[in-house]
Amino acid sequence: MKRFISLLLVAVMLVATVGMLTACGDENTSADFKIGFICLHDENSTYDKNFIDAAKAATAELGLKDEQVIIKTNIPEGNECYEAAADLADQGCNIVFANSFGHEPYILKAAKEFPEVEFCHATGTTAHTENVANFHNAFASIYEGRYLAGIAAGMKLNEMIESGKITADQAKMGYVGAFTYAEVISGYTSFYLGAKSVCPSVTMEVQFTGSWYDEALEKEAATKLLSNNCVLISQHADSMGAPTACENAGVPNVSYNGSTLSACPNTFIVSSRIDWAPYYKYIIESNMKGEAIAADWCEGFEVGSVALTEINDKVAAKGTKEAIEAAKAKLIAGETHVFDTANFTVKGEKLESYLADVDTDANYTPDTEAIADGYFHESEYRSAPYFDLQIDGITLLNSMF
Repeated sequence: MKRFISLLLVAVMLVATVGMLTACGDENTSADFKIGFICLHDENSTYDKNFIDAAKAATAELGLKDEQVIIKTNIPEGNECYEAAADLADQGCNIVFANSFGHEPYILKAAKEFPEVEFCHATGTTAHTENVANFHNAFASIYEGRYLAGIAAGMKLNEMIESGKITADQAKMGYVGAFTYAEVISGYTSFYLGAKSVCPSVTMEVQFTGSWYDEALEKEAATKLLSNNCVLISQHADSMGAPTACENAGVPNVSYNGSTLSACPNTFIVSSRIDWAPYYKYIIESNMKGEAIAADWCEGFEVGSVALTEINDKVAAKGTKEAIEAAKAKLIAGETHVFDTANFTVKGEKLESYLADVDTDANYTPDTEAIADGYFHESEYRSAPYFDLQIDGITLLNSMF
């Protein structure tokens, strides 16, 4: 009996010792961990501020100290990005994350040079075909968030029609877009379809700027749309140019990447955005556990990667919150699909088939059937959007740069 008790005590001590060693190992892993972020602009850009805010929130939640988080801002889409990535690797970062589409080739170059570091890139298109083990792309199903923001816009148009401020055939929205990339096309189309789902007479004009962040150009684009009798404006551009133009003109605005309520209290309705915190936590925790990071990651409302800001009740139509919540539930349940082919036409025709450019090559060759079960399957075959159709009801005022 004494021998049994002695053996039991030894076993307990061994278990305790292993537990302490494991805990110490985990603590050391956490203490040694570093993550670096590369941003195209700084916090003056709504796009970059959204990434930076999420980085600070996620790393704080995981208990990382300031010295374990390095954020580089105003890094152009050129070799400066490679140099920034290499510098972060040299500083001991376990993970390097870059946030702009044009950063991709330089992040890929760094990934090949520093195989011991994980390189993650937002909005890119090549990780699933490059097959570089430490190079990853990520996005979110933001088209669903834009669709819900579009519902808020459509309800505002209905309110304006019902009050006699405009007629049904005057329900024309304007949209300030950065580039003619699929990401932008997918965004403005989903926004339009959301509005159309509640306001059938809506049309939309799109004015491109040729820049992700140019406040003067974005304000000028919004002003042109307003002069074309657009009665509500939204955007896929990163400055306060368009919201400011709307506030000055007293025209309702749906912004992107964050609330503009404080600056535009009389015109802001709502904003959709990608919340990058869930992805940051995923890659950090995976790295600490020694688990593989997905080559191509895309999530939505279910994990909190797509979000809407608060609704400005002063401007939004009555019932907007309830309508958005009902539509969101149907999206999550799979009862509604944003790009349901029953809800749009291209040159007057309903689409039954469409080859999308998913496996991007130099010639952007279509390679993947994207329509099945009655809808276009956006962001399912790769994370970055590939919806590039020009649907009826949307007019491009300038489409080439």
